[in-house]
Amino acid sequence: MALIDLYGRKHDYLRISVTDRCNLRCIYCMGPEGVKQIPHHQILTYEEILEVVKAGAALGISKIRLTGGEPLVRKGILFLVKEIAQVPGITCLAMTTNGILLPQFAAPLKEAGLQRVNISLDSLKPAVYRKITRCGELAQALAGIEAALEAGLNPVKINIVLMKRINHREVPAFLKLALEKELHLRFIEYMPIGAQGLEHHKYYLPLSYVKEQAARMGLPLTPAEPPPGAGPAETFSLPGGKGTIGLIHPISRHFCASCNRLRLTAEGYLKSCLYWQDERSVRPALGDPVAMQELLQDVVRLKPEKHRMSPQQKPGLLNLQGMRGMSKIGG
Repeated sequence: MALIDLYGRKHDYLRISVTDRCNLRCIYCMGPEGVKQIPHHQILTYEEILEVVKAGAALGISKIRLTGGEPLVRKGILFLVKEIAQVPGITCLAMTTNGILLPQFAAPLKEAGLQRVNISLDSLKPAVYRKITRCGELAQALAGIEAALEAGLNPVKINIVLMKRINHREVPAFLKLALEKELHLRFIEYMPIGAQGLEHHKYYLPLSYVKEQAARMGLPLTPAEPPPGAGPAETFSLPGGKGTIGLIHPISRHFCASCNRLRLTAEGYLKSCLYWQDERSVRPALGDPVAMQELLQDVVRLKPEKHRMSPQQKPGLLNLQGMRGMSKIGG
């Protein structure tokens, strides 16, 4: 059996939010007051998460990504990594993190079975990084990147949410970083998700801007073989560069037709699309592998054909206030 929706898309990728807690407060993820945290007793236990993973693996899920919030703030995360790595059928295990805690976790994560990491880094300027994260120290994130490289969590990908008026002038500096280090930088368009989506029209910038900046620097972007796990990223090499540049266009050039992913929220809801609010709780199926597989199949079968995010997204077009924010979904 396989997880195939009504549009013929095969789903083999599950993103798991292990917590809604985070040690940063990024402006595109949550408000300045943070988020109302899910009570601990409502968050899935690791054993419950493993039930979902095993049911998914039986239906063709082969790639798992652990997200948050910040996954490394949840106690015992190494246990979950080790257990998922041993599930038959799971061939790829990755994590998205802000990198702050990687200096102490990178090597143990690698030993436990994690294969690679995506690290969020939206600025190379300490003051701007602090503005975006509201409390973060750039030096700690950079130390996390170095720790990931040293531990062999390769390829190390860097996620950059491009925001007009905030970090768009740093594109040349990021391009230089990809020239100098074996890092795979991925620029991502700002998305109208949750209440923070109300600010979307102020900050959205199409990724054609990155290509324009590269051309001005005399650095032609040449289509290149993507690194493992590149997903929907459009990948390019730079002349003489050690790393690559990826462009992820969820708005200007959406990739819904090839979407292969499901999401599991920290409190146990399955979502077939980052954008739509439809979701199903896994709790009624816990303890019953057959029921869990049937639930996964139902969620995939009812998946919408595409999202409705667009460059013209205006406040009030949808109930953005009622949508889960990124920290609740897992990105």
